[in-house]
Amino acid sequence: MDTDKFTQTENFLYALRNAGSKYSLDRIRKFCGALSNPQDSYPVIHVAGTNGKGSVCAMLESILRARGLKTGMYTSPHLVHIGERIQINRTPMGSEEIILETARLKDIADSIFNSSDLADYPSFFEFMTAMAFEKFSREKVDCAVVEVGLGGRLDSTNIVNPCMCAITSIALDHTEFLGNTIEQIALEKAGIIKSGVPVVCGFLQKQAMGLVERIADERKCVLYKAEDFFPDTDSLPKTSLKGSFQRRNAAVAAIAAKVLEDSKLPQFSKLSDFTEKALSEVSWAARWQKIPLKNNVTLILDASHNEEGANALEENLSGLKHELGGEKPVVCVGSLGRDRAKAILKVVSRHASEIIFIKPDQPRALGYVELRECLGNSSLPIRESALEDVFLPGGRCAAVKNGATIVSTGSIYLAGEVLAAIGAKVPDGLQDRP
Repeated sequence: MDTDKFTQTENFLYALRNAGSKYSLDRIRKFCGALSNPQDSYPVIHVAGTNGKGSVCAMLESILRARGLKTGMYTSPHLVHIGERIQINRTPMGSEEIILETARLKDIADSIFNSSDLADYPSFFEFMTAMAFEKFSREKVDCAVVEVGLGGRLDSTNIVNPCMCAITSIALDHTEFLGNTIEQIALEKAGIIKSGVPVVCGFLQKQAMGLVERIADERKCVLYKAEDFFPDTDSLPKTSLKGSFQRRNAAVAAIAAKVLEDSKLPQFSKLSDFTEKALSEVSWAARWQKIPLKNNVTLILDASHNEEGANALEENLSGLKHELGGEKPVVCVGSLGRDRAKAILKVVSRHASEIIFIKPDQPRALGYVELRECLGNSSLPIRESALEDVFLPGGRCAAVKNGATIVSTGSIYLAGEVLAAIGAKVPDGLQDRP
């Protein structure tokens, strides 16, 4: 790979990233229109939700691929390398191709937008969305699983004409963009619902479900609710991903597979026959992911980052204490936003033997003083550390004794930086909506 060209590519994308997010479909419609609307050349499953949408995408992709289909998957953010966002059969897009595609798409964007006015030019997320749609079309995928970036109604991915929509969960998060009430946020998420397209919903709060039901009815969509298929916890599908919340996500994926099968599209015939095995083999990084390190240390990477995620974290930390024979792990916490940090730290303080505060390399990451304020009064030992002083190349951890367990939580960006550190890699920093 030409490292100079990749650096130039990164610099261009970084400039778009620094210009911020733009919540409108005008630019992405114009951009993809100039590309002959590649997103219309294959079936799309469109997935929104406050939490769980990435996991559901991974589960659906696993089911489709087990069926023998060629899959595209578009998710965000990435952990270490930008190519993770755009995958074919779970193989990330390579650096060489990203260089070539960025140059090609930049030429097209420059011809139809004012490149000197970043308010008119596509955002970073819009640029990556167009790249994903083009990649899937060029690869002639049998189906693409597309994750909403933020919200739904005005998200760049919402120009697709899906064969199915899914909404995994609805909770208060990103309130500065989506609204301060469950109803407002539900309205944004339900914005992906298209006329006549089936909708699969996870276990939503009553007020959120009521709004989704109303919109589905207005748009003449058949609505499949997880609660109607799986009335209790014991009936939920099992999955290789840890936690009862992942079994709830698996319920959404299992229902979606059955609905796709019933759609009579030939590529989805007998799809549900592959659900059980695919769910038992699905992988999705940083979702309570256990990684063995040197000296018999176990690292657990977690992406819980808001109040709803804190409930899942509580369950997993409780279970971990039982696995460790009553011992509590050391927990590293980094967070973007005070409300998020308070929710996570409230849980962590009950289950950690020690807390290590780490500031992720993100503009809105909380500093040590802010994290201490969010924790409040606590008798737990607290350390403030740079990430590179805790996690070392070669899969080593300098913060715990041999045989110990250490958990990283509070931010998916922190999880990506930890993965990069132990693998002696440098995260590219090309994240959106930090």
